[in-house]
Amino acid sequence: MTSLPAARPRAPFFSSGPCAKRPGWSLQNLKTDSLGRSHRAKLGKARLKLAIDLTREVLDVPADYRIGIVPASDTGAVEMVLWSMLGARPVDMLAWESFGEGWVTDVVKQLKLSDARVITAPYGELPDLAQVDTKNRDVVFTWNGTTSGVRVPNADWIAADREGLTICDATSAAFAQKLDFAKLDVVTFSWQKVLGGEAAHGMLILSPRAVERLETYKPAWPLPKIFRMTKGGKLIEGIFEGETINTPSMLAVEDYIDALEWAKSIGGLNALVAKADANAKVITDWVARTPWIANLAKDPATASNTSVCLVIADPDVVAKGPEAVTQVAKGIVSSLEKEGVALDIGAYRDAPPGLRIWCGATVEQSDLEALTPWLDWAFVQEKAKLAKAA
Repeated sequence: MTSLPAARPRAPFFSSGPCAKRPGWSLQNLKTDSLGRSHRAKLGKARLKLAIDLTREVLDVPADYRIGIVPASDTGAVEMVLWSMLGARPVDMLAWESFGEGWVTDVVKQLKLSDARVITAPYGELPDLAQVDTKNRDVVFTWNGTTSGVRVPNADWIAADREGLTICDATSAAFAQKLDFAKLDVVTFSWQKVLGGEAAHGMLILSPRAVERLETYKPAWPLPKIFRMTKGGKLIEGIFEGETINTPSMLAVEDYIDALEWAKSIGGLNALVAKADANAKVITDWVARTPWIANLAKDPATASNTSVCLVIADPDVVAKGPEAVTQVAKGIVSSLEKEGVALDIGAYRDAPPGLRIWCGATVEQSDLEALTPWLDWAFVQEKAKLAKAA
């Protein structure tokens, strides 16, 4: 294939975060009455509370779970929990990609918990979940590995009668994959993934068991202000009613509300999951019929439907070694960006060289269908460059 494909994606936004805005998004659609007002004024708190209430409705969060808006995106939400809750009992840390490895670093090197057990797997695979002691130990894991495209298939491996807490980073899973809240005590995510919201704010969802941990356990280390969720041994309930710890961007809040209202309008969680599944199928079907590319996820049952990670599999390129693979992958990314066809589709910096294509619910299936011929076109160009250089 040497001629340019006839069709182009309507929107070339396939970044895995911040992700594409919802179809039909416009800045003019956002309500602006809260802008320029205090977030602690009646209006500001009402809009923050609405964002929490819509999150509960769209994500099907149980009524007795608290939901809070917290600082510093998903990273801030996870680290609030690690610093505030861990240390009460031994913990199993699961890591099979970059962000899970980051939480291991926090726990092992920063908090220095001596009873932390690390269970890992290479990119493209899941750890052996049967090794995890969900009955007696706390567990920290990512539901969907954003940088590896590998997710847990379900929560069946988590004990229903557990004594420890399950702490789940769900930032690339929430709103695209069904989360089993009965098995999850802490869930975190950020706005800029499946719903295409703006960055810098995190969501923290706590089960009653997680609240009990906060109210009965005091860590041995000091907590910064933005990590403190209790006062006098009691949960600061205001955090979970829209009284944020620090000043939020009300523009970002309005953008998140807009995304949630759009999600409701198309059918809620089931519709969002169905869109992501259909989007991912476009890519996986193309991979199945395309010999030069492969899914980084080894097992289709654990392959992500949002952050779809791909590797170069062409035997001629692979035979030339890792540098050739990297060159071709980067060349594809660069050429498609120059054509304005696909933006920000390179693999994460810590992952194996390749491509990462976001298939979450704000991406249109037709755009992914238009993208695949361009990927084939770009590969032909880059392989030819490689052969010429040799």
